[in-house]
Amino acid sequence: MFGLRGAVGTVSDIGLRLRQSLSFHGLHLQCINIGGGKGEIPDNKRLKTALQHIHGIGCSRACQILSRLNIENNLARDLTGRELYALREELNNYMVQQELKNQVKKDIDRLKDIQCYRGIRHSKGLPCRGQRMHNYVVSFSVS
Repeated sequence: MFGLRGAVGTVSDIGLRLRQSLSFHGLHLQCINIGGGKGEIPDNKRLKTALQHIHGIGCSRACQILSRLNIENNLARDLTGRELYALREELNNYMVQQELKNQVKKDIDRLKDIQCYRGIRHSKGLPCRGQRMHNYVVSFSVS
């Protein structure tokens, strides 16, 4: 959805409402790009559900975002340009997608480096939050 702005001929700022249409063997998907590496949300779902497609946003945070922005829980494709811009600005306040994944990986690597109990369990691939060990196969090497 690119257009011309006046006679200047630059790419329009309608890019706020970029839609990406994909088609795989008859399956047609349309998503709204949130921008800034924040991901995409499906436009055929309600906003509360659509926001949960972004890694790091769950049910309660989606409700919190919608109430903070005073946006109704309509279909994502019914968002106006202002609402979409406000949603992008609000998502910049949260650590989501790749930024969150990198932070979690960094935290786990720190635990492994200091050789604490949780770090040792992570490095061995064992549960570190008190789960049962009945079904885990632990191999010991005898030297």
